[in-house]
Amino acid sequence: MLKKILILTGDAAEVLEVYYPYFRVMEEGYEAVIAAPTKKVLHTVVHDFVEGWETFTEKPAHQLQAHIAFADVDPSEYAGVIIPGGRAPEYIRTNEHLPRIMQHFLEEDKPVGAICHAAQVFSALRDTSFFEGRTLTAYNACRLDVEKLGANYTENTLHVDGKLVTGHAWPDLPGFMREFLQLLKA
Repeated sequence: MLKKILILTGDAAEVLEVYYPYFRVMEEGYEAVIAAPTKKVLHTVVHDFVEGWETFTEKPAHQLQAHIAFADVDPSEYAGVIIPGGRAPEYIRTNEHLPRIMQHFLEEDKPVGAICHAAQVFSALRDTSFFEGRTLTAYNACRLDVEKLGANYTENTLHVDGKLVTGHAWPDLPGFMREFLQLLKA
């Protein structure tokens, strides 16, 4: 049985959406491996809402060491993948190695967790037919990204469709991780 979970992220990831899954999978006895475009110290951010703003604010948060570069990831070594949100998905989706990694998890029907802006990563796939007719949630600003995949967007803050667990934002992490871990154990 595979005991490693891959976390795909990069600079400007939402701090809670990286650290919460990272510690939860380790708490369950899995090895959590942080992958980024390059093996480096990543800079996470805090997103929060301020009265009077129509969108969230962003402030620097904790630093986080990436264990491996995307180029060196062998996805067959992992039981599942988690993609945190924040601004990281917007730029990691342009990495040439990301489609290969994601395609493996989708084709092999392994658990995939995507929260907040993580749905943007799926647009990097050359073949998005996996998402056609499926239902996903994401941060509401990513609704168009979800619909361009051919998927149905739900305003529910948590949704499970097969082995795909999607969440709206960091307040949904308890349910998001509960559902993801249940899929791993099934």
